[in-house]
Amino acid sequence: MAWDFETDPDFEEQLAWMRIFVREELFPLETLTLTPRQLARALAPLQDEVKDRGLWASHLPPDLGGGGFGQVKLGLMHEILGQTPYGPVAFGNNAPDSGNAQLIAIGIESTGREDQREQWLAPLLAGEIRTAFSMTEPGAGADPTLISTTAVRDGDEWVINGHKWFTSNGSIADVLVVMAVTNPDVHPYQGSSMILVPAKTPGVEVVRDISTMEDPVEHFGKFGAHAEVMYRDVRVPAGNLIGREGDGFRLAQQRLGPGRIHHCMRWLGQSRRAFDMMCERAVSRYTHGSYLAEKQTVQNWVADSLAEMTAARLMTLFAAWKMDKDGPAAARDEIAMIKFSGAKVLYDVIDRAIQVHGSLGYSTDLPLEHMYRAARAARIYDGPDEVHRVSVARHTLKRYERVDVPSEHVPTRRAAAMVKFANLLDEVALEG
Repeated sequence: MAWDFETDPDFEEQLAWMRIFVREELFPLETLTLTPRQLARALAPLQDEVKDRGLWASHLPPDLGGGGFGQVKLGLMHEILGQTPYGPVAFGNNAPDSGNAQLIAIGIESTGREDQREQWLAPLLAGEIRTAFSMTEPGAGADPTLISTTAVRDGDEWVINGHKWFTSNGSIADVLVVMAVTNPDVHPYQGSSMILVPAKTPGVEVVRDISTMEDPVEHFGKFGAHAEVMYRDVRVPAGNLIGREGDGFRLAQQRLGPGRIHHCMRWLGQSRRAFDMMCERAVSRYTHGSYLAEKQTVQNWVADSLAEMTAARLMTLFAAWKMDKDGPAAARDEIAMIKFSGAKVLYDVIDRAIQVHGSLGYSTDLPLEHMYRAARAARIYDGPDEVHRVSVARHTLKRYERVDVPSEHVPTRRAAAMVKFANLLDEVALEG
């Protein structure tokens, strides 16, 4: 089977433009302290430029205002955009909005509920509203079958009760996508659903933005933050259901599969940025009688980093290619592998870059310290590395059968070979 990650020349030109655009227009914004409103103003003309080039919301099909790009093209885009937190925002494919738009679009396609297109999807794609993804719960993070938030049908409404946290963008969202149990009498994989909940609905309480290792200073209403949310007798119309009742886990997998590819390619963009900083420092810093680039340990770090990034990139593009060719289910193991391997590459490359810079890398005078703190979360969100490893191992081991004697046992193989080639051995013996 031939693998092909090549893209057309026109798209290669777009990628070249993106590299310049991200470095010249978005990198400078990182150095400024902007309120959400100020950031929106700064990004608005840049977003218009992206739209003019036909690169806005490229993860969605053309009939929804997107570019209809496959996962390989999207992956190559995210490798560039992931160098800065503002990249996905400027291109209309930032999480969780991009994934939520896909969820709503899939739901509309399966149910024909066109009112959701007008009320939620169109303004989301236009950048007029923001969404949050409210799935994770205290005690039910790595095992979503333990979700306890409930949605009970009462006439023409759903009544939602539950406790969520790490609801991405929860404190600035206009509408939240809530994962809740709608049928507790069946297996969790069939009993959960996703429901659109306007943030101003009575009973929705955004308790706080959770301070994290990445952003330890207490804050509220910050883009990219993770909120704790309480839902107390929250009533929304029955028509706010995404897809069909019981579709929650199926929708989640359709959302998370492509999302993990985008995450991994963004990590590679971050890794490359840290790698470039490390190499620049290595050829510039003179200490103990030579430049760092002449010291074997630093040379090992450079070589190891480049090899690891190259391997992770090829693995991720292969997963994207397989998803484009055969769909998310067929690429399940490949997606899991890039999740835990890509996260480690990101962390290790940034760590080496900090070490090469010494105290300068540890300081806030360079972006490395923030990149390092943010990278630690990559091993947790979208499922802990350990869960993905278990998944890959289980699927792999199912392809093997238990045996009494190892299949490569040499004495056993020799006995079988002597039977198979008995005539030949007899001829050789006679000739000898």
